[in-house]
Amino acid sequence: MLELRRVTPWLLLVAGLALPPVFSSQSWLLAYLAQTATLIVFALSFNLLLGETGLLSFGHAIYAGLGAFATAQIFNRYPLPLPLLPLISGLAAALVGIVSGFFSTRRAGTTFAMITLGIGELVAAAVWLVPDWFGGESGVSIDRASGPAILGLSFGPAIQAYALIAVWCVLACLAMFVFSRTPFVRVANAVRDNPVRAAAIGFDPRRVRFVMVIVAAFFAGVAGGLGLINVELASAEGVGLPRSASVLIAVVIGGTGMFFGPVLGAVLLTFFSVAVASVSPAWVAYLGLFFVWTVVAAPKGLAGLMTGRSRIHPALGLCASVAWLMAIVTATELAYALQFDTHGDGLAHVAGLRLDGHSVGPWGFALFSAMVALLLTRKSRNAQ
Repeated sequence: MLELRRVTPWLLLVAGLALPPVFSSQSWLLAYLAQTATLIVFALSFNLLLGETGLLSFGHAIYAGLGAFATAQIFNRYPLPLPLLPLISGLAAALVGIVSGFFSTRRAGTTFAMITLGIGELVAAAVWLVPDWFGGESGVSIDRASGPAILGLSFGPAIQAYALIAVWCVLACLAMFVFSRTPFVRVANAVRDNPVRAAAIGFDPRRVRFVMVIVAAFFAGVAGGLGLINVELASAEGVGLPRSASVLIAVVIGGTGMFFGPVLGAVLLTFFSVAVASVSPAWVAYLGLFFVWTVVAAPKGLAGLMTGRSRIHPALGLCASVAWLMAIVTATELAYALQFDTHGDGLAHVAGLRLDGHSVGPWGFALFSAMVALLLTRKSRNAQ
């Protein structure tokens, strides 16, 4: 039974990546899955710092972004096989990690976070100051089909490119999983929990942090290479603070205490940024509310919440969640319709219904749903 629990997350990961293209090979689905796979690798690389070493970085995007830029420049100059791009991007990012880690790993905590924030903003500014290398507003594009074919595959069709991204995603996840079980990462855990005691038994905390930054940068660079294969473009957005913040949100939502926590967070973040964004301009508000709820109600992340013992009655908890969802969605869509009028008719479009924010009825329904949700939440906690 224990072995089944260990294998199940891997089976779900492989099935989630492999099965959808079997039933549909539409371009939007492949792009969505490729974006999810890329973010999974990116989130796991960030968790090597935050979860394993206790280092909060606000500049993690520079590794993925600069790795993608360097790889795009190399690929445009030399006839390299496309499957090597993630590896090249990872190596380029590791070199960036050596330079960045040399300055940032002298201290942990707030000092490390502020140094990475400064380095990240410096790189983001440099991207615009050197347009000959970074391409300015247009970025650096590639033609993934221009490289030599491998086994008859040109990787021009979206399905071939996605298959390559999915394989690299699984391989990177396996590599990070094996690395997370090594004695060195156990030392990194000790440095995270008590650096003074780790130093007292002979381990240099700064050296441990430095190595972990380089390893995390390498896998972030792999994610940057996967993104380059997917969109065929390395742009300034890839090194900016918003991307660093997004991976932080994904890891916190999923949970840092379990290996597959960031995977779950990456899946949910992609769902919000793609699926929810396609039907509502308020997706950022929903993501923010969900993030706040996770931090307050599930500090160990959704993975910790799912594996831990819950004191909430399942049926009542589900009903309370539905009621909260109805209240939040209705109120948020009404507010957005009044402020932005995204549909051009002044109405909020919710589940096929058109609600007028100027009338009392929709707001009353949102208030009633919130009251019911609050009542069910209290009952679900007292039922166990």
